Amino acid sequence: MAEEQKAVEQAAAADKPAGEPKRKGGGQGEARQGGRQPEAAKDKGGDQGEARQGGRQPEGAKSKGGAKPAKEGGGQKPEGGKAKEGKPEGGKAKGGGQKPEGGAKPAKEGGKPKEKAPKLPVKEPRLRVLYREKIAKALREEFAYSSVQQVPKLEKIVVSMGVGEALVNKKLLEAAVKELAQITGLKPVKTKAKKSIANFKVRKGNEIGAMVTLRGYHMYEFLDRLANVALPRVKDFRGINPNAFDGRGNYAIGITEQIIFPEIDYDKIERVSGMNIAICTTARTDREARQLLAALGMPFRK
Repeated sequence: MAEEQKAVEQAAAADKPAGEPKRKGGGQGEARQGGRQPEAAKDKGGDQGEARQGGRQPEGAKSKGGAKPAKEGGGQKPEGGKAKEGKPEGGKAKGGGQKPEGGAKPAKEGGKPKEKAPKLPVKEPRLRVLYREKIAKALREEFAYSSVQQVPKLEKIVVSMGVGEALVNKKLLEAAVKELAQITGLKPVKTKAKKSIANFKVRKGNEIGAMVTLRGYHMYEFLDRLANVALPRVKDFRGINPNAFDGRGNYAIGITEQIIFPEIDYDKIERVSGMNIAICTTARTDREARQLLAALGMPFRK
């Protein structure tokens, strides 16, 4: 019996594999397929990291001193850097969403532009309606025009004030500009001297007046107020001169006091001053222009 037990023990000892030799380099060996090294492998400075994901080494290749340590995060870049998937906090976010705190201005909600306030309808001037419906037809029949384009009509009205004393007192020029703006409803332009005149102590470029040009609706509104409100307020008014045409269908009138317009407050003016009003038309003769202005309500002297 004792001999049989010894034989069994010897056979078991022979079947055991020999001890594995110690590896030099603390974990140096062949890399597994898939880029992962054995768990027992150690680096000189501590545990050796896992290899990069998807990085497979060729079979039979030997690494010097063990495999290189893998980057933390398995291929993702560290915090603060530019990551491909999802940018870090505090950066610029794409996709039109709201931007994080500390970044740029927040995006507009919905991305829709602001709606503009609707413009209020502007009523057509009374004289313009009268000209289109009645005056134009009457003038075409009277002068036998072959085309509607030949019928004379208003082109523009120029209102100007000369302030020569502005060379000494600039407040007079500012007052003139303010009064013209109140009368016409538009901002006037300051006019400058075109040449120097020694007798008047005027040099080229000095501001000596103001003017404003009226067209469209402003022109018809101003002419309506001038003919029906302002001129009747002139003292001893008996009508305007019917012969003040230039021969080309344009009419000029001079006013000595600007206070005839109800927009001017007598207690707030610097001084009483006059103005020049030039009415330009498309008429070819003075007779056609006179008929046009008379039909529009200009009170000519008889």
